[in-house]
Order: sequence, then structure tokens, then C-alpha cells
Amino acid sequence: MKGIAGLAIVASLVAGVVAEPHNHGHNHQHLHRRSRQQEGAIEKRAKKIVYVKEVVEGPTVTEYVLGGKKVEQKKAEEGLKEGLYIVKGKSTPSFTAPPPSYSTSLASLDGGQFFEANKHSSTSSSTPPAEPSQAAPAFPQGQGLDSEFPSGKVPCSKVPTDYGAIPIDWANTDGWTTLMRVGKYIKGMVFDHIEQPKGTGCKPGIMCSYACPPGYQKTQWPEEQGATGQSVGGLYCNDDGFLELTRPAHKRLCEPGAGGIFVRNELSKNAAICRTDYPGNEAMTIPVDTQPGQTYPLTNPVSSEYYVWQGKKTTAQYYVNNEGVSVQQACTWDSSEFPDSAGNWAPINIGVGKAEDGITYISIFPNLPTTRAILNFNIEVEGTYSGECWFRNGQYAVSDKGCTIGVKEGDTATFVFKH
Repeated sequence: MKGIAGLAIVASLVAGVVAEPHNHGHNHQHLHRRSRQQEGAIEKRAKKIVYVKEVVEGPTVTEYVLGGKKVEQKKAEEGLKEGLYIVKGKSTPSFTAPPPSYSTSLASLDGGQFFEANKHSSTSSSTPPAEPSQAAPAFPQGQGLDSEFPSGKVPCSKVPTDYGAIPIDWANTDGWTTLMRVGKYIKGMVFDHIEQPKGTGCKPGIMCSYACPPGYQKTQWPEEQGATGQSVGGLYCNDDGFLELTRPAHKRLCEPGAGGIFVRNELSKNAAICRTDYPGNEAMTIPVDTQPGQTYPLTNPVSSEYYVWQGKKTTAQYYVNNEGVSVQQACTWDSSEFPDSAGNWAPINIGVGKAEDGITYISIFPNLPTTRAILNFNIEVEGTYSGECWFRNGQYAVSDKGCTIGVKEGDTATFVFKH
């Protein structure tokens, strides 16, 4: 700890929390068939990968760097947690966004500096974030969130909306977010053959992933994952046609994250935010359809308690669509009405996640290189946080690669959509 303190006092020592995607350099079994348009996007978003059709996207790794040298994560986070240092967003942090296909893009700083913390110098707006209001729901909000799911008793024929899950009717998967045929589910054995069936619902031998309402995230994914890195999530439909928990210790299908992060719509029309289904097929199908004058919670995963991909902690990624785009056209991979500026081609991504140091890192960054679309409204951040982050008239705070801020435990921040 003292060693880090000594380093932190030297202003010339640069520290970054660097988000690096895992680009797999060898062939993997393809998780799900995409259209030619989708395959082209993957090719653009994963230039370092030498193959296109046989690609598996992975999550983000967070590293701490001092003076160009990698620092043990635990030591760096302990220094931040004890309040000895803060990551100052105003130094020279330029956000290096991982490719948007990596659905767990924890917002991170590249080139920010560690400084000795000043207890009276946190950056904040003068307007406190509003608490979530009771908006008229644009889609089902989930009933029975506190109800324990009776494993092996509920038929696979429909999404279990009595236990918190919400149906995604426009995904053409009978309301589920991802359907993966994995065959026989044997405890302790990885899935070496995975298919994404079309034209079928949740049937025996299929892993059925589902959406939760705003502020909540699914609890179910098997410890066993794809043999070549595929992420697999959801409930399992057994041979008798009933849904089984894949994490039996978690009896409820949906759970809140760390909280403290909100979004408020001050526009004249709706603005849809779409979270990727992860673990699952990573399509951006989980909706928060913000309505004018309303405030909603964003799910803020606690990384130490959330899904782990190949030993790496993961977080949440959201796609922000233009004002006025319906949730059905926004929260899908291919938008028929806005093929170049919605869904997978939405203009902006938001990253959210609470790290082990107790700080929630949130970011705003362009959906590059997938799209050059420009969001048709601005995004400000209100609340108490360290750093600077906004999107105004096509420009980002800090750099053209986006920005990241840190929100301490107990504090809150709100993304505000406005003109």
C-alpha cells in the first residue's frame, strides 16, 4: 500500500484502467447465424481477428497501469478504496472503447492520472439526480420479482412472467432473448455443441435466456459454458419440458445490481436504451424505453458477484438509440426502419459496472467502428462523481473516443437526455 502511495504522489506517473477486448485468435464454433449485414459488422468490429464467420466475442479485461507498467489489481484498488487516490478525469484521460460487440465493456480510463485524494474536491453537478418516477410502462415491467422460482415445475412453453421476467415479443423467439440448443445438460461438462435454433420456442435441450425489467438483471446461467468460449445463459428446458434453474442457489430469476445509476428523459419523444443479452447471444434486446419526463434505473452489475467469463469479471453495456425510434426497432440487432442508425448500429454505447474497489465506473462512447451515426440529442451526467463526461452536439468530453467517470459507493449519477 505504501509503495503505491509513493508512486501516486509523483504527478508524472500515469495510471489507466484499460479496457482490452479478448480477440480469440483461433476458430470457435459459431454461436448464432447472423445476416450478411451482421457478419460485415463483426468484421469491422474485430479487425484483429483473422476470421469472420467463426467468431466469438468476449468481455473486457480491466487493468491498472502506472508509468506504463501493469500494477496488481488488488493493490491499485485498495488504494482507491481507502480514499488515498482518485482517478481524475480532467487530467488527460482518453477513453479507449472496446469494440461494441464485446457486451461487457466496463467503462475505463486510458491515460488518466492517479492523484492523492482531496476529500473536498469531488466533481459534481449542482442538480441532484432525480429518483425514479412512476412512468407508464411501454412494455411489461415484471411481476413477482420477489417470488422464488419452482425449478422443474414451470412449463417451457412461455416466458415465466409471474417470476419477474418480461417477454421480448419482437425478437421472434417466443418472448425469450436467446435460445441456445445445448443438448443434454450434464453438471460439470462444458457445452461442446451449441446451436441457435430458428422458428422454435423454448424446447427440451435448449437454454432459454430472458429479460428483466429496468434496474434488474437475470440471475441464471450455468457454471458450464461453451467449450470454446461461448457465453451461455438462462433457464434450461429439461427432457420433460419444464424449466430448471441453472444457478439453484439463486431462487429468484431477477435481481437488482448495485443501484445508484439512472437515466432521465427530458426530450419530447421516447429514447430507447438496449442492453446486450449477456451471457447469451449478446444481441442488444433488453429494453429500457425511456419516456419524456420520466426517470429509470439502469442495472449496475456488481462485478465481483456477476457473470465471470473465462476467469474475467464482466459488466453491462447499453446501446443508446436516437429519439423517436421505437423500442421494437431499437432493441434488436437489425432495424428494418433504421438499418444504419439503430439496433446494432445505434450511435452511442454506455458502460456501467461496480468494481471491487467500490467505485461504479460509467462511460459514454461512440459505437465505433460499427457505425458513424450521430445521436440526435445530448447526454449530460448529473450527480456526484470524479471526472468529466458528457456528449454534446456530436462531441464527447475528454476525447473523441468517449469519457468515463467514477461514482463512489453511496453516491448517485443520472444520464440526462436533452436537447
